[in-house]
Amino acid sequence: MSSTTATEPRTGEPSDAGPALGLRANWRQFALLVTVNVFVGGMVGLERTVLPVVGAEEFGLEPNVVLFSFIAAFGITKAAANYLAGVAADRTTRKAVLIAGWIVGLPVPFLLAYAPAWWMIVAANVLLGLNQGLAWSMAVNMKIDLAGPRQRGLAMGLNEAAGYTAVGVTALLTGYIASSAGLRPEPFLIGIAYAVIGLALSVLLVRDTSDHARLEARLHHDAEGHEPEHRSAGWVIAQTSWRNRTLFGASQAGLVNNLNDGLSWGVLPVLFAAAGLGLADIGLLKAIYPIIWGLGQILTGPLADRIGRRPLVVAGMLTQSVGLAVIGFGLARPFASGVAGTVLLGVGTAMAYPALLAAVGDAAHPSWRATSVGVYRSWRDIGYAVGAVLAGVVASLVSLAAAVQAAAALTLLSGTVAWRTMSETAPARQVGGDAHG
Repeated sequence: MSSTTATEPRTGEPSDAGPALGLRANWRQFALLVTVNVFVGGMVGLERTVLPVVGAEEFGLEPNVVLFSFIAAFGITKAAANYLAGVAADRTTRKAVLIAGWIVGLPVPFLLAYAPAWWMIVAANVLLGLNQGLAWSMAVNMKIDLAGPRQRGLAMGLNEAAGYTAVGVTALLTGYIASSAGLRPEPFLIGIAYAVIGLALSVLLVRDTSDHARLEARLHHDAEGHEPEHRSAGWVIAQTSWRNRTLFGASQAGLVNNLNDGLSWGVLPVLFAAAGLGLADIGLLKAIYPIIWGLGQILTGPLADRIGRRPLVVAGMLTQSVGLAVIGFGLARPFASGVAGTVLLGVGTAMAYPALLAAVGDAAHPSWRATSVGVYRSWRDIGYAVGAVLAGVVASLVSLAAAVQAAAALTLLSGTVAWRTMSETAPARQVGGDAHG
């Protein structure tokens, strides 16, 4: 076998000599993990259309922090679970963390369907946050492990495409079920199948990928000529959060990206309902954004490998800002502005999402990458809680439309910060020194 470098890992089918990196070498497991992430995404899609309307109509909640508390509970729990998942994955196995995520997710659809009190809905979202933080984090890390550095953008594009297309399709499906069968329990019952199938696939068929991460770490050692130092969790938190400018730029953009997702999740259904749209129309509008976000990443993921991560991150955040402005200022024609705005929101998120994950995967050393990805995903998912609080406060003081307008301005600022702080990390396009900080 020819000599191997960190950017030219051994590829081909795994053999007795150990694992190989690359999608061709690992396509069966990669395809299986993509399938698993369809069910992970479907669990979130259960709530996107119907649950805010349940809170307003069945429990009589006003559009304020109390109504959006389920999103805050989800975001805070998922942020913590992302970090814990990364640490646990570096210390145990990826597969064990994935299975744990599915186990805690099993009660969620039952609670959403039958809970008699709003606090139980909030509790279901704590479990959903744990499910997503553990299971989706491992779907990301395991694909990063399998793909190797040169196909990381493509791998993240396919992973996120599967998850968020499932979010959108499930949002559309639950909207139509609710319009014909009622708000509860029928729209949430498909989540039982999602949880059972996802758990079964993870237990019976998924294989751990820790050996692939160790292989890439050894390749870095061979290329750099020294063993990577052991890094404490505190060091990785600091590096990802503020010391490494690229990781900082990615983390703040991820936070604002998911602030927008949380706004779409909680505010837009109530906003569109107040503007006179029915559940079927709301379901369609709520499906457009994650479906375009999901399917678009099939193109933007490999594009991030070709043109680099930074251009897509910056352009994606600016496009999201325009989409939110179209919705926030276009409520005189709610359906038309909703279609245009959610299309732009989906396109912008499709640009930024896989590029951000790929940039973090590039900039973090394989020996501490899972923890760094967990820290990044923690900052990103805190955005759900920030968005819920922002929406509740602004809606209470001004209006729901003003909350959307405020998010548009904040997203424009975030894109500018990403442009000023992030360096290019794609293997063929690195600019400005050591990507590992």
